[in-house]
Amino acid sequence: MFRRVRYYQYMANTLEELDKITIASVDGNCVGGGLEVTMACDFVICTERARWGMPEVDWGITPGWGGTTRMVRLIGRRMTKEINLLGALHPAKRGVDLGLFNRVVGNDELEAATQELVELLQMKNHQGLRQLKFIINKNVEADLNTAQGFEALQTAYTSSVNLTGAVADADDRHGWASYVKKDPESPITKRRATSIDFWVD
Repeated sequence: MFRRVRYYQYMANTLEELDKITIASVDGNCVGGGLEVTMACDFVICTERARWGMPEVDWGITPGWGGTTRMVRLIGRRMTKEINLLGALHPAKRGVDLGLFNRVVGNDELEAATQELVELLQMKNHQGLRQLKFIINKNVEADLNTAQGFEALQTAYTSSVNLTGAVADADDRHGWASYVKKDPESPITKRRATSIDFWVD
């Protein structure tokens, strides 16, 4: 069982560490291992009918894929105890309110909402996305001073990558300068216009 749990943890860690952005689309029950998988993803979109929770306590077992470890980092110690010790199933909106999920959409809107997010992310500087995901995931585990030092190094790295043009899916030299020019055909201008009001309701 120890080896089995370590294998599941490896799977969740691999998902979390991917240098691609991951999206979990949730419809129906999202419990136990299913909920643990969503916590390893970057975005989570749920339908209104989705319900979630950690029922392991009523089966006489404990979570092993991140139901205590990732959850406590996302929603804090007190709420993680409530979710795990009580074993209740919660509505999707409560997951958003706690910070486990990003959005709740209508039951027939999940595919369209997921595709809309995918299309926005595809417009981005992918080197920037990789770096942001990496530093956010790592900084949450570090003290503030270490995290800020790491963030400063990442800023320097981003500038270096953009100036050399060495990474094909980075912005090369045209990021900020292109945006300031307000060229309507610029991919920077287009992605900014698409992003500015996305999910702000």
